[in-house]
Amino acid sequence: MQTSRRDIFLLACCQALLLVNASGLISMNGLVGFTLAENKTLATFGATTYVLGSALATMPMSLWMGRVGRRAGFMAGAAVNIVGCVVAAIALQVRSFPLFCVATGIIGVYNAVGLQYRFAAAEVAAPQHRAMAISLVLAGGVVGGFIGPQSARVGRDFFATPFQGSFLMLVLFALVALAVQSQVHVPRPVHDTAAGKGRPLAEIARQPAFVVAVIAGALGYGLMNLLMTATPIAMDFCGHPFSAAAWVIEWHVVGMFLPGFFTGSLIRRFGTLRVILAGAGLTAIAVFVALNGVSVAHFVAALALVGIGWNFMYTGGTTLLTETYAPNEKARTQGLNDLIVFTTMGVSSFASGALVTATGWETMNRAALPVLAIIACAAAWLMWQRRRVPAAA
Repeated sequence: MQTSRRDIFLLACCQALLLVNASGLISMNGLVGFTLAENKTLATFGATTYVLGSALATMPMSLWMGRVGRRAGFMAGAAVNIVGCVVAAIALQVRSFPLFCVATGIIGVYNAVGLQYRFAAAEVAAPQHRAMAISLVLAGGVVGGFIGPQSARVGRDFFATPFQGSFLMLVLFALVALAVQSQVHVPRPVHDTAAGKGRPLAEIARQPAFVVAVIAGALGYGLMNLLMTATPIAMDFCGHPFSAAAWVIEWHVVGMFLPGFFTGSLIRRFGTLRVILAGAGLTAIAVFVALNGVSVAHFVAALALVGIGWNFMYTGGTTLLTETYAPNEKARTQGLNDLIVFTTMGVSSFASGALVTATGWETMNRAALPVLAIIACAAAWLMWQRRRVPAAA
């Protein structure tokens, strides 16, 4: 199989447009929620429904794309996003927090679909290039990381209702995404009826590599989401303006996706598990930075490191996951993985607003350390297991 550089480039563009939507939404979501919600501890509940929408959609959309193909699924996700952004603009107009949460839930479907870009990259790459393809597609998010928060900032005052124009700008970016997605060519799926059903999902999920891949992806994503979602609110409490929060989110997203240009090379040189361990270590350093100050510089440094740590854990987890399934098992396995990831993100999103308003930014960061220890121990255990098997042989 030859690696399709054209399709990897187009998927990276799709990733960039997805991140325009995601980073733009995250930069304003907590502040919009804080304005609309009567109970301020629910300020980040819009982020929770965003993740919940992703969680509910991920398995059905993965299975559906396994039958109709990637292109149709990707375009359906962008179309649903347009609907969600329009509903969010209406919610702001009528000042309805419940309707706003419904809107972010709809938008979450687009995120569930878009996170399949990394798997599509693996499908258009030769086996020896999969880690690099996944890494490069994720790197496309760098562009979106800059454009998304700035779009939210620029569109904030387009209309009398703050942030209404920001959501309408996201509609325009979704239309561009539709055009790009229409040009992506991923091999047509192999149907189960033609290739056999494959192993039971429970058997796949019991594999040590699957367990560690899910721990790295789900807990790494959950921690990143916990800290990222709370950051605009924490900065507001510290007296920093929205423009500063948007700037921090920009650099956080750059940290998330810029390493994509070299994470694949690091995996090829040092191995997947060492890269996951490095990601956990970098996130721990980020926590210590956050605990030592609340200036804008502290927020920038901490969130950028959180982003890099997430990239290492998530790219490593995704690469490890591709080792655990046969072609006719991929839709179910990928769907289960992302369902677990989004469920974890939902819990972290819901906890984020309550933790930062009730206990503070420092307590939230301290709570991240035991979770990072679990990720590091899981990766170290699998590394030990893999060394032990050849030694025994």
